[in-house]
Amino acid sequence: MGEIMLRKMNGRYLVSLLLGLLLVFGIYIQYKVVPIVSEQRKIGTTYMTMNNAFYKIVNAEIEKEVASHGDILYTRDPALSVNKQCEQIQSFIDKKVDAIIINPVDSGSQKITTALKKARKKGIHIIVVDSQLQDSQVADVTVVSDNYRAGVLDAEHMMATVPRADILLLEHKDTLSAVDRIDGFLDTIAEHPQYRIVARRESKGQTEISMPAVHAVIEDGVPFNVVMALNDQSAIGALAAIKEKALSHKIFIYGVDGSPDMKNLLRNTDDITATVAQSPVDMGAKTIQSAYAMLDGQPVEMVITIPVALLDKTNIETVDVEGWQ
Repeated sequence: MGEIMLRKMNGRYLVSLLLGLLLVFGIYIQYKVVPIVSEQRKIGTTYMTMNNAFYKIVNAEIEKEVASHGDILYTRDPALSVNKQCEQIQSFIDKKVDAIIINPVDSGSQKITTALKKARKKGIHIIVVDSQLQDSQVADVTVVSDNYRAGVLDAEHMMATVPRADILLLEHKDTLSAVDRIDGFLDTIAEHPQYRIVARRESKGQTEISMPAVHAVIEDGVPFNVVMALNDQSAIGALAAIKEKALSHKIFIYGVDGSPDMKNLLRNTDDITATVAQSPVDMGAKTIQSAYAMLDGQPVEMVITIPVALLDKTNIETVDVEGWQ
């Protein structure tokens, strides 16, 4: 009887031992094959506003790459508020992110600069996208379109199309990328007195701000026959105001972005004269590539400039009007 019990006990011991070994082996495989949570890299993104499809496309490219690495992405929308964006930067610091990708609400904001410097002291990499910071030393990498060139292209097209012009500018003075576009336009027409700036209005790049701003210009009796808008959203707001006021004379409308809405208007109507296309797809891809290169200790370019291209009636049929480039 005792011998039988001993055999049973030995059998149970062997089974327990085998189960224990299998458990240890399983944990070892899990550790080697599947990265544990503490090894995941964390990246925070904050754009001046997500009320702009451009930034959604940029972020989608970033999101795809982060997901392919099995890492974590935190995306925030400050809705054009400097204070909110600073709070978001602080939350990224608290989450111990490895990199912050930021499109600043205000390129010259001391609050944003201070918050980003605090992040850098914590060893967090800073990538600025679709604009620059006034204090360029804060960013490890800046990824922008050739914004000055965009303004030049719009101006050159206008000068080849309109013999003389009274021009309404729609601006976003807090953002250096927008300032560069307007500077490129102004520098190109500077030596040509037949092209006059008759009004300048702040739009913050938003349709809902540019539309009433253009309304007010029309109601004030300021004559203009060209609208140069820093982006397509502002240009579309201007178009809406012009349509609502039923202006009878031809107005030439220029934008920057190459958004699907603007490209469709350009292809299917005579309401839009031209837009300069930038690529949020390339911008997002180059941004996250730079972020991972830094995280892997590889060298990166401090400034990455993405080419732009003018779209008008002569070439709109050659591009995809339904999506972004």
